[in-house]
Amino acid sequence: MRMSNILIEYPKCSTCRKARKWLEEQGVEFVTRHIAEQPPTAEELCAWREASGLPLKKFFNTCGMKYRELGLSAKLADMSEEEQVALLASDGMLVKRPLLVKEGVCVIPGFKAETWQKALGK
Repeated sequence: MRMSNILIEYPKCSTCRKARKWLEEQGVEFVTRHIAEQPPTAEELCAWREASGLPLKKFFNTCGMKYRELGLSAKLADMSEEEQVALLASDGMLVKRPLLVKEGVCVIPGFKAETWQKALGK
C-alpha cells in the first residue's frame, strides 16, 4: 500500500495555510495532521530527522511563543539529543511547521515553495 504525503500543520498558522494552498494548486495528494492535537512522537521525530538529514535544531519552532517562554535558545546546546526529542514530542507547538512528510522518505520542516517543488518532483 502506498503511503500518503502528510502535511503536519497548525490550521491557524498563515504559513501552514499557504503551504496547504500550494499543495492543492500543485495537485499533490496529502492528508493533514493537526500538530497540537496530534504531536509527533519521539519515534517519528527521530525517523524524520534521519530522513531529512537535518540537525534536530531545524525541527524546533524557534519563532514560537512556547520556544521563547521556555528560553530554549539558551538551553538547547546543553541538552542531549534524547532530551531535545523528548521536549519536541511533549508539545507540538515546539515543532517547526508546516512539516511535509513525503511518503515516508523525505521530511521538510518549514515551507519554501522551491524546496517542496523539488522534493515532490513538481
